[in-house]
Amino acid sequence: MFIKTTKAKNYEYIKLVEAYWEDGRSKQRVLYNFGRADLIKNDESFLRIVKRLCEIANVPVTERISETNPFEECSEATLYNYGYLAYLSLWKKLGIEGSIEEAQCGTKIAYPLPETVFLMALQHLLEPMSKLSTYGHQNRYFHMKEIPLHHMYRALDRLSEQKEEIESSLFDYNYVRLNKKVDVVFYDVTTIHFESTVADELRDFGFSKNCKFNEVQVVLGMIIDASGMPVGYELFKGNTFDGKTMVKTLENIKKRFGIDRVIIVADRGLNSKSNLNLIKEAGYGYIMAAKIRGASAALQKKVLEDSGFTSIYDKKGNLDFRYKTLEHENIFTDENNQRHKLQEHIIVSYSPKRAKKDFADRQRLIEKAEKLLENPDKIKASNKRGGKKYINQVDPDKDKAIFELAIEKIEQDAKFDGFYAIQTSEKSMSATDVMDAYHTLWKIEESFRIMKSTLEIRPVYHSSKKRIEGHFVVCFLAFLMERKMELLLKNEGCLDDDEGFVSPQRIQEALNTMQLAAVTTNHGKKFIKAKTHPLAPKIFKRLKLDLPDNINTKDGLISCFKLDGEALPVQMSFL
Repeated sequence: MFIKTTKAKNYEYIKLVEAYWEDGRSKQRVLYNFGRADLIKNDESFLRIVKRLCEIANVPVTERISETNPFEECSEATLYNYGYLAYLSLWKKLGIEGSIEEAQCGTKIAYPLPETVFLMALQHLLEPMSKLSTYGHQNRYFHMKEIPLHHMYRALDRLSEQKEEIESSLFDYNYVRLNKKVDVVFYDVTTIHFESTVADELRDFGFSKNCKFNEVQVVLGMIIDASGMPVGYELFKGNTFDGKTMVKTLENIKKRFGIDRVIIVADRGLNSKSNLNLIKEAGYGYIMAAKIRGASAALQKKVLEDSGFTSIYDKKGNLDFRYKTLEHENIFTDENNQRHKLQEHIIVSYSPKRAKKDFADRQRLIEKAEKLLENPDKIKASNKRGGKKYINQVDPDKDKAIFELAIEKIEQDAKFDGFYAIQTSEKSMSATDVMDAYHTLWKIEESFRIMKSTLEIRPVYHSSKKRIEGHFVVCFLAFLMERKMELLLKNEGCLDDDEGFVSPQRIQEALNTMQLAAVTTNHGKKFIKAKTHPLAPKIFKRLKLDLPDNINTKDGLISCFKLDGEALPVQMSFL
């Protein structure tokens, strides 16, 4: 027996034929006529018959004729990201969705504001780009509603108007509702520059922490709690001095968040007597770095005295560091000629490692000063910092200036190599607790780094004040979700071999590998799960999200991806 194909008119016909001999001649007879070839090609009944015949004959069934193989004919694949569902879960759990819904209440906004803001924040988390590019790339996300570009721009305007209300709502949801106490906050300031030289009511020239002195900027002040979660932020005009940002920050903590008692931890850039007095008058406490070299002679003498230190040694018996607590009365007169007294503790510490670093840093400055002295014409043109710090002008009244190395200044600075001081109003706190609180200040510096690098808060592709302010609200919400993700994975014990706990970059990489390849086959549309980063399933497990099967239908995926026990709403029309 064999299969024979015959042609009639424009069609081919498939027949089961048997050959036999009759009257000394070879003949053929048709045992079964299967029909037209184009009709039986994808016929499941035909495939089942063939499969059964193979089983009877004990012949292995090939993949091509197996009824479980839906990919005999398959289109090119379209990739969709489903890792974003991890952040959609946090969007809901952190109460962000609810706070944005509140921002829409009482308005004539007809478009879905929460979905629009989520898309913009999500793009910063997974692949930062402009709003225009976000609009063009949004179809990469599985089952997400398509957002028109003009809705994004309008949403920025609304976020600008409702910024304070959104912050207050989030604080109530994540702190007040959970009866979570906030007793220590960390505050710092950074600058965000623009690729522009046009100043306006918000953007202006000022001291740039990124050394972009020829471009306008804004000043960003942020508050985070002891765990590293952002509480709130403020935008200031680009020429605002760091110390001047403290007044509005204190007002926000008091009025917007309703915190009655808190300790503010900040770097020495915010340590001015007027700021300390403002904090005290607000009823708060402070922990700040103190400037030993600029302190009074009496305080410097107490710092250098050997008595009163507690020494800490390493495992080899070598001195690691030592510290002591000094009573201090901070007296000053304000701009209204009123005299103030602040009762403080000064925590002084000394570290041999820090002493070596201070010595090496000073030697580099001395070398720069000596090079400047070789060419005095460059001294006046040079910056006041750097090597010029250790150069004195011998006789400023003479027409031709004479310069020399400031030996006394060098010797005076050398006395304080290895010393560091922290100034606090919290006299009931132990020295170690004060030092631990201050050393946690790195979290806010890390926060700025994440916002500038991973989330790419800049470049800012907007010029109007409202759009710029709305952009920063989006970045703040994105950072809130990113930091919460870090803390959840840290508590779960998910470690990163290179950086200790999982880094934001590794989270971003993992979620971007969670892809579905959508193909159209002779059995309908199928979604094939791609291989993921090892961290990806851990993220979904921590958020109690189910992973899809290797091969899925659209309905199966929607049923699989549940948030808080509820299936995803039907949203995307082009899937």
